[in-house]
Amino acid sequence: MLLRKYLSHTKTDNGCIIHGDSADVMLVFMTDDIVRIRVSFSREFPEASYALVRTAWPDSLDSLFSGERERITPLDVACEDSPDSLTFRTASFTLTMRKSPLSFTLTDSSGRIIYRDLPERAFERDHLGRLSHYSCMDREHDHFYGFGEKTGHLDKKGRRLRMSPKDAIGHDPEFGDPMYKHIPFYIRVNDESLSSLGLFYNNSHDCVFDMGQEISGYWERYCYYQADGGDIDLFLITGSVKEIVSRYTWLTGRTILPTKQSLGYCASTMYYAELERDCDKEIYRVIDKHEKEHIYIDNFWLASGYSSGESDGLRYTFNWNRRRFPNPEEFFSEMNARGINVICNLKPGVLKNHPYAKYYEERSAFIKTPDGTGDYYGRWWGGEGRFIDFTSESGREAWRELLESEILRKGTKTVWNDNCEMDGIEDRDARCAAGTMAELKIIHSNMMAYVAHKAIANVYPNERPYVINRAGYAGIQRYAQVWGGDNLTDWRTLKFNVATILGMGLSGCANMGCDIGGFAGGAPEAELLLRWIQSGIFQPRFTINSANSDNTVTQPWMYEENLDYVREAFALRYKMLPYLYSLMHEASVGGLPVMRPLFLEFPEDKACYTDKHLTFMFGPSVLVANVLEKGAETREVYLPAGTNWYHMNDSMKRYTGGQVVRVPVSLGSIPMFLRGNGIFMTSDDVTNITRDTMHHLDLLISADSDSEFTFYDDDGHTQDYKRGVYSQTRITVKSGDRKTISFTREGSYQDTITSLTISLISKEKGAYWVSVDGEKLTQYLVRDYWEDAESGWYYSMSDRTIRIKFPKPEKDSFDVVVSTEKFDLIGMTE
Repeated sequence: MLLRKYLSHTKTDNGCIIHGDSADVMLVFMTDDIVRIRVSFSREFPEASYALVRTAWPDSLDSLFSGERERITPLDVACEDSPDSLTFRTASFTLTMRKSPLSFTLTDSSGRIIYRDLPERAFERDHLGRLSHYSCMDREHDHFYGFGEKTGHLDKKGRRLRMSPKDAIGHDPEFGDPMYKHIPFYIRVNDESLSSLGLFYNNSHDCVFDMGQEISGYWERYCYYQADGGDIDLFLITGSVKEIVSRYTWLTGRTILPTKQSLGYCASTMYYAELERDCDKEIYRVIDKHEKEHIYIDNFWLASGYSSGESDGLRYTFNWNRRRFPNPEEFFSEMNARGINVICNLKPGVLKNHPYAKYYEERSAFIKTPDGTGDYYGRWWGGEGRFIDFTSESGREAWRELLESEILRKGTKTVWNDNCEMDGIEDRDARCAAGTMAELKIIHSNMMAYVAHKAIANVYPNERPYVINRAGYAGIQRYAQVWGGDNLTDWRTLKFNVATILGMGLSGCANMGCDIGGFAGGAPEAELLLRWIQSGIFQPRFTINSANSDNTVTQPWMYEENLDYVREAFALRYKMLPYLYSLMHEASVGGLPVMRPLFLEFPEDKACYTDKHLTFMFGPSVLVANVLEKGAETREVYLPAGTNWYHMNDSMKRYTGGQVVRVPVSLGSIPMFLRGNGIFMTSDDVTNITRDTMHHLDLLISADSDSEFTFYDDDGHTQDYKRGVYSQTRITVKSGDRKTISFTREGSYQDTITSLTISLISKEKGAYWVSVDGEKLTQYLVRDYWEDAESGWYYSMSDRTIRIKFPKPEKDSFDVVVSTEKFDLIGMTE
């Protein structure tokens, strides 16, 4: 059934309803940049969204999400009615609906077309009840990014992508599909017009995106979205790519600000919790080994073996195997004293002999059969299992009580939700409190994280929740850190996990990572593990996790010949924590990812949209080109146009942007390039996040043009930052012969920084003079004397940087001025 033509329209309180021959269409203009187009073939518009934190209408789940959701007042946009069309104009775009055949066209404020439905076939419901939405595409110039967690290169043009989350263990990293998550959002960019548009389908039914793989000679080139049920509930989001990501996360929620400790290294393998007895003692020895080898660690993932039944070895979440962990409370206490956060694996399936099976039955906690008369049994680890209904209050409460008593109150503040795709429930007609699994299968993963937040708030009222999810629907970023599931140990996985993380970042999930070294398969070879660690240090989730098929355990020291390089990579990760934490804060307030595709920072450079070198921007300032090929002696990198680039591993060698360069690499190489107006920061002070305090900050700055960056800090674990207890320092750089670096701080958090060092790239010449807060610093001609001094400056000829060190002034605002004006030995030359 096609929606072919317009019949009439009706004004509503928040927009209008268009009545068509086979469906009704709801239009709501959320802002000048976001319009909702909802097509209902039933002509009904029930509202029950688990994804949205901004609405302009009543929703049946408003009370469930009170404190998260805001009701806004939509725009009152006039409808211009002509014989052939309806036209709606905002400050940013014009939406035109052709009356017959019914289809929409979106143009920007200059009249440029940025989107068109496929005429005569825009909206359809087929004989199976599937809903389809077709739109036109430019096969040569359009590109498609996002779609949540997907394999292969970042641009999905020509791909057919399915969203039906699976337990996708050992998936092919280039072509495997579907994966663990369901995020029906993407960004389309035309590299000729440089127009961009975000499309979010607010529908949790299984779906398919065909981005030009299908071709029909009867139609112009098209792409389409097809869902198994529900409505075509589309949000069109206009703006630049950065603005689209920010506006999408305004709709569905920002990435939750993580704890600092969560950004430290996390060790894990299934084997640590699979010993016959005394796993706790073995884990202590593993932590000791990290410390002995100077491999920094802050977290430990405790795999599900801790919950195994002592008689049958089956997984029973919330059960403790006392042979393996005789005293869980003592174990948590000891690990916390060592500065290690223990994170217990939790799974939502319940086997027949589960110790808490009767507990759940009494509380009516399970998903039901299609007729609602009994509990649904599906595939699970070790046999048939039942599954917690996280859409029901009774299911959530039963889970929360055990989570609090058996996990959180024993000494941890972190929750790890695994296997939450509900992939064992084959019958989509199985019933939940809020509907059927056809619609709600993936919603359980979000609600599992929702319950974790409630439990942590009950046990640790002012602590910042740290939740980790394998599966998730749109909006999961506001609850949890996510990871790429059980990836394959393979060189291709190392490569394409980069694109997977970039796609998740564009889909709102900034706090993402993939298992370093691979989870499924045999142990990684020495070079592969090293390259994976060198890549992993830039991922917000920095974790080695494995279930190797050859009876080995992936550990950072497993190849002694590469141990020095491994230590260097771990040290760099911890040095970068102030920059990384600042980027995570930026994600929490503006939605931007930490790892960014080149075009996010360089939208005017058309080459960035088709670049396949699998590099990325680490925040706004640093381009990272990890070595991803076996036996590589060089690394080919495209450096975006419009700026110079400085090779941070090669004496700040300068390259002009807009070209492909090939740089030599060795086993220890982690190629990084500073943007021509980049601000990057590190510190050597922290090697364990809970024990150490940062007192000194090192800044690397290139001042080819003006720039700014916000350095953010707080206590790293409480909710006090929401009450203004933070330190936020805006660093602005004014370029020119006299460069001014300004520091402006706000917030009531007691700043721990007492001294700073600035390395300012100045390839042409050294400084004439340097001042801090109006006082000129001493110049040193011999580096040794500068290093011994408390303050002063020195010009390094090896990389041609002006090195400046000084105690931090005891004030919230001050300037560092660096003069590189013309001078001779007698005085200034005009």
